[in-house]
Parts: sequence; structure tokens; C-alpha cells
Amino acid sequence: MPVDDDLVPNPRHRDLEIALATVREHAHVLETALDPACAHFGGQAVWVGPTARAFGEELNGRRARIKTAVQHVLAELEAELRSTPRKVSRATAAASTDGWS
Repeated sequence: MPVDDDLVPNPRHRDLEIALATVREHAHVLETALDPACAHFGGQAVWVGPTARAFGEELNGRRARIKTAVQHVLAELEAELRSTPRKVSRATAAASTDGWS
């Protein structure tokens, strides 16, 4: 087991932090992508009738699924980051960067 002096920053941990930050930057755009369409469709008599109601329900369902999927991706990345050590031995750090990029 390496002593604290032998540990270096884990490149995988850093990569996960970067990936999580990137996903967070784009999450709001994804989560709100259908909001304008849902607002127009639900707020005005743009299209009426049974087919229009079915379409509106489908649109709202897709919006909800997008939000759920984004939250799932964030939760998975956060869990992976929590389970990844911040520091590892030099040998482990060197070995893990060999297989990436």
C-alpha cells in the first residue's frame, strides 16, 4: 500500500470531474429544450381536438423523459466520481493514462 507521499492526483478522477462539469453545462439546455413548444402548445389554442391533445400529451411526456434522462446521467457520473479515489500511486496513474485518450 503506498504511503501518502507516494500518491499523485488520479487522472480518472480529473477526467470524471471534467465530464461532469461539461454535462452540467449542457443539462439546462437539454432539460428545457421542449419548454417553448410545450408553453405555446399548452397556453394557446394553437391546435385543438383529440389529435392535438394526444400530441400535447406526447410532447409533455418527451419533455419529462428528457429531464429524467439528464438527471440519470448526472447521477451516474456523480456516483462514479464519488467511487473514484482522488489520489492513486504513481504506477496506477501512469497505467491508467496509457489506455486513455
